[in-house]
Amino acid sequence: MPKELWKGNEAIAEAAVRAGLAAYFGYPITPQTEILEYLSKRMPELGRAFVQAESELGAINMVYGAACAGVRVMSSSSSPGMSLMLEGVSYIAGTEVPAVLVNVMRGGPGLGNIAPAQADYNQAVHGGGHGDYQPIVLAPASVQEAVDFMALSFDLAEKYRTVCMVILDGCVGQLMEPAQMPEMRPVQHANWDWATDGAMGKRERRILTSIYLEPHEEEITNLRLLNRVKAIQANEVRYKDYFLDDAEIVVVGFGTAGRIALSAVREARAEGIKVGLLRPVTVSPFPSEVIDQLTGRVGSFLVTEMNAGQMLEDVRLAVRGRVPVEFYGRLGGVVPFPDEILGEIRRIAKSKPRLDIHPRDAWLERMAVIAR
Repeated sequence: MPKELWKGNEAIAEAAVRAGLAAYFGYPITPQTEILEYLSKRMPELGRAFVQAESELGAINMVYGAACAGVRVMSSSSSPGMSLMLEGVSYIAGTEVPAVLVNVMRGGPGLGNIAPAQADYNQAVHGGGHGDYQPIVLAPASVQEAVDFMALSFDLAEKYRTVCMVILDGCVGQLMEPAQMPEMRPVQHANWDWATDGAMGKRERRILTSIYLEPHEEEITNLRLLNRVKAIQANEVRYKDYFLDDAEIVVVGFGTAGRIALSAVREARAEGIKVGLLRPVTVSPFPSEVIDQLTGRVGSFLVTEMNAGQMLEDVRLAVRGRVPVEFYGRLGGVVPFPDEILGEIRRIAKSKPRLDIHPRDAWLERMAVIAR
């Protein structure tokens, strides 16, 4: 199919429809409202379920119910709205049913603003609701990737009976780019052997729950979830790499920060600096082994994010103190320019990065002029 000009949020909505989305439940919040708005027309046109819930809490519990019925279901929100959904997300994970969530991140904490940010990384990858579970988390850097990840997110959620999140910042949600849409997939009727699909006495009754009052049973469930995470880590790591063959400095960034960093890396390469880029596509599972292998042959890493250094800690864990890790971030909805990251690359190339100071502390010292 030919490429067409799509706005990020609307492209995500249409791609979900074409991936066989059967039911959507959501609540408006900027900068993701276009997803809900688009689906409010598109889903009824196709005879599929759409409900604008009374709140994010209502929406995620509707998602929970539809997920238990075995249909392809999703919701979308933005940072504070996603925080409200997390209790329901934990129930979905504990019940081991598949669901897809899209978070178009904005500046925070609190209500913050509607500008693009990446400060929900820890919430998605390390935080979320209560209990021992870990969702799959995809981080697109373009409209085309966001389109491609919708079908993938449903497939992964169903393969592992888990929550799959797509996290993107407001830049990707709001910008317009050419994108190629996939072919329309049919809506699949529930045929899972676990689904509460309303067999009306034709088979043994199925009950899905996340409550295990006997601690030993809860432990078994937790171990099953953790073994599933182990399988996901072994099979589903995805990333993009650029100019790594001879790199002496490796920039690590996801989503928009990684996309901006690529422009800086190309400029630095033109100046003769041997620098490459690693852009995680799955931030959960994280490409720790790739960073571990790079650590054996590169001099330093530069992590760039639109937050205060959340993925930074995952990079540092993979590096294990063997080479210096530097950090450059912008906060609260401020989007970095390529020249800012280029300046950091030049600084690292000319100086000897330190191992005896936390990269966030060193970055805060350099950011003091903005803090004043």
